[in-house]
Amino acid sequence: MRTFVTVLAGLAVIYFGFSGSRDSGGEGGVSGGVVLLALLASLLAWNLTKPGPAK
Repeated sequence: MRTFVTVLAGLAVIYFGFSGSRDSGGEGGVSGGVVLLALLASLLAWNLTKPGPAK
């Protein structure tokens, strides 16, 4: 489940970054900044979904 959420976060950033650049008249590719944001979102999701200590 943790891996699924992480991949989904990264893909969501890429999707919205790609659709935003297409609407604003960009050249139609995914920029390096969007890929970096996707990586950061994935790492954040991975960190936030780690299991806590056992009780």
